[in-house]
Amino acid sequence: MTLERLRIFVAVAERDHVTAAAGALNLTQSAVSNAVAALEAEHDVRLFDRVGRGVVLNETGRAFLPEAKAVLARAAAAEAALADMSALRRGRLAVFASQTIASYWLPRRLVDFHRAYPGVELAVEIGNTREAAQAVLSGAAEIGLVEGAVDEPALSQFQVGSDRLAVLVTPEHPWATRRRLDAKDLAGQPWVLREVGSGTRSTLEAAVRDMGVDPAILSVSMTLPSNEAVLAAAEAGAGATALSESVAYASVAAGRLVTAPFTLPERPFRLLRHRERYRSRAGDVFVEAMG
Repeated sequence: MTLERLRIFVAVAERDHVTAAAGALNLTQSAVSNAVAALEAEHDVRLFDRVGRGVVLNETGRAFLPEAKAVLARAAAAEAALADMSALRRGRLAVFASQTIASYWLPRRLVDFHRAYPGVELAVEIGNTREAAQAVLSGAAEIGLVEGAVDEPALSQFQVGSDRLAVLVTPEHPWATRRRLDAKDLAGQPWVLREVGSGTRSTLEAAVRDMGVDPAILSVSMTLPSNEAVLAAAEAGAGATALSESVAYASVAAGRLVTAPFTLPERPFRLLRHRERYRSRAGDVFVEAMG
């Protein structure tokens, strides 16, 4: 068993297609097929079922996939440790950021870091707060950047920035002309929100809860997986929403949405690191730059 065969196996498993995996790995289709066949033959197992023109993980393959990913992650960690010895002339830093941070707060800071350390590859993935915390816990990312609260003793966290959410509606919405909204008023209209696990949604729910109102009163008519999708649905009149002021700035400036008179508290941006996993020099420098 070799790391290359494991890397090819994972690529095929994630795409359910040999040709797609070959393209992603810059290998020939035959090289990918042969590597998978060799892995199966070496251990006398079948990892995929051939279905039509594609392949699908079978039960054995599904059980093996997390083990293969763990080995590759550990190998990547070993390579990163060696790269550190080159005084940051090369290396790789995996960062997982939640959507608002990745789209509006982080890019300028990434550019500044890259200018200072051009040999360090920044591998940035984007998801919600829950996914970012899980990535740091599992070792898939060394650094997490989130907007929501994270209750996980294995992770250290400190504030690196902040923003504020706004309740947003169309100009025709009943709340658009109100002078004030109370927490109990929020139950009267449909809502379009981010998914459970996102920092944006958890911040709204925590704020409503702190005002003595159960967030379950919110009539959520639509749950969407990205800020952009939520914004488009709100502009189309699907309901009220709560998003970062940075996310909504252009829509409010253009008059497509207005800010309803309901003040939400400032929310911190937090940087997450595992308390016990290896901390690279690139990660340490990145943390200093974020501070």
